[in-house]
Amino acid sequence: MLRKNVRLRKEYLMRIEDEKRAKQKYDNKMRLLNAEIERKNVPTDLYRDEENLRKEINAQDDNTIVPRTHLDDEYAMSFYREPQIALTTSRSPSQRLVTLMKEMGLIFPNCTRVNRGALVVKDLVTHCQQKNYSDLIIVHEHRGEPDGLIISHMPLGPTIYFGVKNAVLRHDLDVRADPLSEQYPHLIFDNFSTKLGERVITILKHLFPVPKIDSKRVLTFHNENGVISFRHHTYQKSFNQVDLNEQGPRFELKPYKIALGTIGQKEAIVEWQLRTFINTAGKKSVL
Repeated sequence: MLRKNVRLRKEYLMRIEDEKRAKQKYDNKMRLLNAEIERKNVPTDLYRDEENLRKEINAQDDNTIVPRTHLDDEYAMSFYREPQIALTTSRSPSQRLVTLMKEMGLIFPNCTRVNRGALVVKDLVTHCQQKNYSDLIIVHEHRGEPDGLIISHMPLGPTIYFGVKNAVLRHDLDVRADPLSEQYPHLIFDNFSTKLGERVITILKHLFPVPKIDSKRVLTFHNENGVISFRHHTYQKSFNQVDLNEQGPRFELKPYKIALGTIGQKEAIVEWQLRTFINTAGKKSVL
Protein backbone atom coordinates (compact mmCIF):
# COMPACT_ATOMS: atom_id res chain seq x y z
CA MET A 1 0.00 0.00 0.00
CA LEU A 2 2.86 2.39 0.78
CA ARG A 3 4.45 1.90 -2.65
CA LYS A 4 1.10 2.51 -4.29
CA ASN A 5 0.66 5.81 -2.42
CA VAL A 6 4.17 6.92 -3.40
CA ARG A 7 3.47 6.08 -7.06
CA LEU A 8 0.14 7.91 -7.04
CA ARG A 9 1.78 10.93 -5.44
CA LYS A 10 4.54 11.02 -8.07
CA GLU A 11 1.97 10.75 -10.86
CA TYR A 12 0.00 13.59 -9.29
CA LEU A 13 3.06 15.86 -9.18
CA MET A 14 3.97 14.94 -12.77
CA ARG A 15 0.48 15.93 -13.93
CA ILE A 16 0.89 19.32 -12.26
CA GLU A 17 4.16 19.93 -14.11
CA ASP A 18 2.55 18.82 -17.39
CA GLU A 19 -0.29 21.25 -16.76
CA LYS A 20 2.15 24.15 -16.39
CA ARG A 21 3.65 23.37 -19.79
CA ALA A 22 0.19 22.92 -21.34
CA LYS A 23 -0.93 26.25 -19.87
CA GLN A 24 2.09 28.01 -21.38
CA LYS A 25 1.38 26.48 -24.78
CA TYR A 26 -2.30 27.47 -24.52
CA ASP A 27 -1.31 31.07 -23.74
CA ASN A 28 0.96 31.11 -26.81
CA LYS A 29 -1.89 29.84 -28.99
CA MET A 30 -4.20 32.55 -27.71
CA ARG A 31 -1.58 35.24 -28.36
CA LEU A 32 -1.16 33.94 -31.91
CA LEU A 33 -4.93 33.92 -32.53
CA ASN A 34 -5.38 37.40 -31.05
CA ALA A 35 -2.60 38.75 -33.25
CA GLU A 36 -4.31 37.27 -36.29
CA ILE A 37 -7.73 38.65 -35.31
CA GLU A 38 -6.35 42.13 -34.61
CA ARG A 39 -4.22 41.99 -37.79
CA LYS A 40 -1.00 42.52 -35.92
CA ASN A 41 2.42 40.99 -36.40
CA VAL A 42 3.20 37.67 -34.75
CA PRO A 43 5.02 38.17 -31.41
CA THR A 44 8.75 37.81 -31.93
CA ASP A 45 9.14 35.08 -29.28
CA LEU A 46 6.68 32.88 -31.25
CA TYR A 47 8.50 32.94 -34.60
CA ARG A 48 10.12 29.53 -34.14
CA ASP A 49 6.97 27.79 -32.87
CA GLU A 50 4.47 29.49 -35.16
CA GLU A 51 4.17 26.63 -37.66
CA ASN A 52 3.69 23.95 -34.99
CA LEU A 53 1.23 26.08 -33.04
CA ARG A 54 -0.90 26.69 -36.14
CA LYS A 55 -0.99 22.95 -36.87
CA GLU A 56 -2.20 22.24 -33.34
CA ILE A 57 -4.80 25.02 -33.49
CA ASN A 58 -6.21 23.63 -36.77
CA ALA A 59 -6.41 20.12 -35.25
CA GLN A 60 -8.32 21.23 -32.13
CA ASP A 61 -11.88 22.34 -31.48
CA ASP A 62 -13.50 24.44 -28.77
CA ASN A 63 -13.63 21.50 -26.34
CA THR A 64 -10.04 20.33 -26.70
CA ILE A 65 -8.12 23.59 -27.05
CA VAL A 66 -8.59 24.48 -23.37
CA PRO A 67 -6.16 22.39 -21.27
CA ARG A 68 -7.41 20.28 -18.36
CA THR A 69 -5.98 20.85 -14.89
CA HIS A 70 -5.41 18.72 -11.81
CA LEU A 71 -8.48 20.43 -10.34
CA ASP A 72 -10.58 18.39 -12.77
CA ASP A 73 -9.07 15.17 -11.40
CA GLU A 74 -9.27 16.12 -7.71
CA TYR A 75 -13.06 16.14 -7.69
CA ALA A 76 -13.75 13.95 -10.73
CA MET A 77 -15.55 11.35 -8.60
CA SER A 78 -17.94 13.94 -7.16
CA PHE A 79 -20.17 13.45 -10.22
CA TYR A 80 -20.63 9.76 -9.38
CA ARG A 81 -20.82 9.64 -5.57
CA GLU A 82 -21.96 11.78 -2.68
CA PRO A 83 -19.29 13.06 -0.28
CA GLN A 84 -18.52 10.87 2.74
CA ILE A 85 -16.86 12.91 5.49
CA ALA A 86 -14.85 11.84 8.52
CA LEU A 87 -15.08 14.48 11.26
CA THR A 88 -12.80 14.53 14.29
CA THR A 89 -11.06 16.85 16.76
CA SER A 90 -7.59 17.44 18.08
CA ARG A 91 -6.38 15.06 20.77
CA SER A 92 -7.74 15.45 24.34
CA PRO A 93 -10.57 17.79 23.30
CA SER A 94 -12.50 19.95 25.74
CA GLN A 95 -16.24 19.57 26.17
CA ARG A 96 -16.87 22.74 24.15
CA LEU A 97 -14.87 21.37 21.21
CA VAL A 98 -16.70 18.04 21.39
CA THR A 99 -20.00 19.92 21.36
CA LEU A 100 -18.93 21.93 18.31
CA MET A 101 -17.92 18.72 16.52
CA LYS A 102 -21.35 17.21 17.20
CA GLU A 103 -23.08 20.32 15.88
CA MET A 104 -20.89 20.38 12.76
CA GLY A 105 -21.85 16.75 12.26
CA LEU A 106 -25.40 18.04 11.81
CA ILE A 107 -24.25 20.55 9.19
CA PHE A 108 -22.49 18.08 6.90
CA PRO A 109 -24.71 15.34 5.45
CA ASN A 110 -23.24 11.83 5.28
CA CYS A 111 -20.82 12.75 8.07
CA THR A 112 -19.23 10.23 10.46
CA ARG A 113 -17.76 11.44 13.76
CA VAL A 114 -14.48 9.69 14.53
CA ASN A 115 -13.16 9.42 18.09
CA ARG A 116 -9.60 10.75 17.86
CA GLY A 117 -8.22 8.94 20.89
CA ALA A 118 -4.48 8.39 20.47
CA LEU A 119 -4.55 8.39 16.65
CA VAL A 120 -1.89 10.48 14.95
CA VAL A 121 -2.53 12.37 11.72
CA LYS A 122 -0.87 9.71 9.57
CA ASP A 123 -3.16 7.02 10.99
CA LEU A 124 -6.22 9.22 10.41
CA VAL A 125 -5.33 9.72 6.75
CA THR A 126 -4.69 5.99 6.29
CA HIS A 127 -8.03 5.18 7.93
CA CYS A 128 -9.89 7.61 5.62
CA GLN A 129 -8.20 6.23 2.52
CA GLN A 130 -8.97 2.64 3.47
CA LYS A 131 -12.61 3.42 4.32
CA ASN A 132 -13.02 5.39 1.07
CA TYR A 133 -13.93 8.70 2.72
CA SER A 134 -13.99 11.69 0.41
CA ASP A 135 -12.83 14.25 3.00
CA LEU A 136 -11.29 14.50 6.47
CA ILE A 137 -12.20 17.46 8.69
CA ILE A 138 -10.27 18.19 11.90
CA VAL A 139 -11.36 20.88 14.40
CA HIS A 140 -8.70 22.37 16.70
CA GLU A 141 -8.85 24.48 19.85
CA HIS A 142 -6.71 26.68 22.08
CA ARG A 143 -7.51 26.81 25.81
CA GLY A 144 -10.99 25.46 25.26
CA GLU A 145 -11.88 27.85 22.41
CA PRO A 146 -12.12 26.52 18.81
CA ASP A 147 -9.42 28.20 16.74
CA GLY A 148 -8.68 25.97 13.71
CA LEU A 149 -10.34 23.93 10.98
CA ILE A 150 -8.56 21.68 8.48
CA ILE A 151 -10.28 20.16 5.44
CA SER A 152 -8.30 17.49 3.60
CA HIS A 153 -9.64 15.90 0.43
CA MET A 154 -8.95 12.20 -0.04
CA PRO A 155 -7.00 10.43 -1.36
CA LEU A 156 -4.45 12.95 -2.69
CA GLY A 157 -5.59 16.40 -1.59
CA PRO A 158 -5.91 19.35 -1.62
CA THR A 159 -5.84 20.44 2.04
CA ILE A 160 -7.05 23.85 3.19
CA TYR A 161 -6.28 25.36 6.60
CA PHE A 162 -8.63 27.83 8.29
CA GLY A 163 -8.36 29.90 11.42
CA VAL A 164 -11.61 29.94 13.43
CA LYS A 165 -12.83 32.75 15.66
CA ASN A 166 -16.05 33.99 17.27
CA ALA A 167 -17.54 30.50 17.43
CA VAL A 168 -21.10 30.49 18.81
CA LEU A 169 -22.67 27.10 19.47
CA ARG A 170 -26.31 26.20 19.01
CA HIS A 171 -27.15 26.26 22.70
CA ASP A 172 -25.43 29.68 23.02
CA LEU A 173 -27.83 31.33 20.56
CA ASP A 174 -30.65 33.45 21.89
CA VAL A 175 -33.14 31.98 19.44
CA ARG A 176 -34.84 28.69 20.20
CA ALA A 177 -32.96 25.79 18.62
CA ASP A 178 -35.59 23.62 16.95
CA PRO A 179 -34.85 20.01 15.99
CA LEU A 180 -32.59 20.31 12.96
CA SER A 181 -33.80 19.09 9.60
CA GLU A 182 -31.65 16.50 7.81
CA GLN A 183 -32.41 17.88 4.35
CA TYR A 184 -29.45 18.54 2.09
CA PRO A 185 -28.75 22.30 2.36
CA HIS A 186 -28.58 24.96 -0.33
CA LEU A 187 -25.29 26.88 -0.44
CA ILE A 188 -24.78 30.64 -0.81
CA PHE A 189 -21.30 31.99 -1.55
CA ASP A 190 -21.16 35.77 -1.43
CA ASN A 191 -18.34 38.10 -2.48
CA PHE A 192 -15.87 35.47 -3.76
CA SER A 193 -14.56 37.14 -6.91
CA THR A 194 -10.86 36.24 -7.23
CA LYS A 195 -9.22 33.08 -8.51
CA LEU A 196 -8.36 32.12 -4.93
CA GLY A 197 -11.98 32.71 -3.93
CA GLU A 198 -13.15 30.33 -6.65
CA ARG A 199 -10.65 27.76 -5.38
CA VAL A 200 -12.05 28.04 -1.84
CA ILE A 201 -15.60 27.69 -3.21
CA THR A 202 -14.59 24.51 -5.06
CA ILE A 203 -13.21 22.95 -1.88
CA LEU A 204 -16.19 23.90 0.28
CA LYS A 205 -19.02 23.08 -2.11
CA HIS A 206 -17.78 19.51 -2.65
CA LEU A 207 -18.38 18.80 1.04
CA PHE A 208 -22.12 18.85 0.39
CA PRO A 209 -24.33 16.72 -1.86
CA VAL A 210 -26.76 18.27 -4.33
CA PRO A 211 -29.94 19.40 -2.50
CA LYS A 212 -33.52 19.03 -3.63
CA ILE A 213 -35.33 22.11 -4.86
CA ASP A 214 -37.78 22.15 -1.94
CA SER A 215 -35.07 21.96 0.76
CA LYS A 216 -35.58 24.57 3.51
CA ARG A 217 -31.99 24.64 4.78
CA VAL A 218 -29.49 27.32 3.70
CA LEU A 219 -25.77 27.61 4.49
CA THR A 220 -24.22 31.03 3.82
CA PHE A 221 -20.53 31.75 3.33
CA HIS A 222 -19.99 35.52 3.15
CA ASN A 223 -16.52 36.91 2.50
CA GLU A 224 -15.54 40.27 3.96
CA ASN A 225 -11.88 41.34 3.69
CA GLY A 226 -10.61 37.77 3.59
CA VAL A 227 -12.74 36.57 6.54
CA ILE A 228 -15.57 34.13 5.75
CA SER A 229 -18.66 34.41 7.95
CA PHE A 230 -20.62 31.16 8.20
CA ARG A 231 -24.34 31.13 9.02
CA HIS A 232 -26.87 28.30 9.08
CA HIS A 233 -30.60 29.03 8.58
CA THR A 234 -33.88 27.39 7.82
CA TYR A 235 -36.67 29.35 6.20
CA GLN A 236 -40.43 29.30 5.81
CA LYS A 237 -42.24 31.05 2.98
CA SER A 238 -45.60 32.68 3.49
CA PHE A 239 -47.74 34.70 1.10
CA ASN A 240 -45.63 37.86 1.01
CA GLN A 241 -42.57 37.22 3.18
CA VAL A 242 -39.84 34.75 4.10
CA ASP A 243 -39.12 33.96 7.76
CA LEU A 244 -35.53 32.99 8.63
CA ASN A 245 -34.66 30.91 11.67
CA GLU A 246 -30.99 30.65 12.57
CA GLN A 247 -29.99 27.13 13.56
CA GLY A 248 -26.31 27.56 14.38
CA PRO A 249 -23.51 27.16 14.95
CA ARG A 250 -21.95 30.35 13.63
CA PHE A 251 -18.29 31.26 13.26
CA GLU A 252 -15.76 33.11 11.12
CA LEU A 253 -13.16 31.36 8.95
CA LYS A 254 -9.88 32.86 7.75
CA PRO A 255 -7.97 30.70 5.21
CA TYR A 256 -4.21 30.83 5.57
CA LYS A 257 -2.88 27.89 3.55
CA ILE A 258 -3.77 25.54 0.68
CA ALA A 259 -1.51 22.54 0.05
CA LEU A 260 -1.62 20.11 -2.88
CA GLY A 261 -1.62 16.99 -0.76
CA THR A 262 -3.22 15.38 2.27
CA ILE A 263 -2.71 16.65 5.78
CA GLY A 264 0.65 15.72 7.25
CA GLN A 265 2.47 15.41 3.92
CA LYS A 266 5.71 17.35 4.32
CA GLU A 267 6.51 17.11 0.61
CA ALA A 268 3.15 18.58 -0.45
CA ILE A 269 3.39 21.63 -2.71
CA VAL A 270 1.97 24.81 -1.14
CA GLU A 271 -0.48 26.27 -3.65
CA TRP A 272 -1.17 29.42 -1.62
CA GLN A 273 -0.18 30.72 1.80
CA LEU A 274 -1.06 33.85 3.72
CA ARG A 275 1.97 36.10 4.05
CA THR A 276 2.74 39.23 6.01
CA PHE A 277 2.62 41.49 2.97
CA ILE A 278 -0.88 40.19 2.15
CA ASN A 279 -2.18 41.49 5.48
CA THR A 280 -0.78 44.97 4.79
CA ALA A 281 -1.96 45.13 1.17
CA GLY A 282 -5.36 46.70 1.68
CA LYS A 283 -5.75 47.66 -1.96
CA LYS A 284 -7.27 44.36 -3.06
CA SER A 285 -9.20 41.52 -1.51
CA VAL A 286 -7.59 38.09 -1.22
CA LEU A 287 -10.82 36.17 -1.87
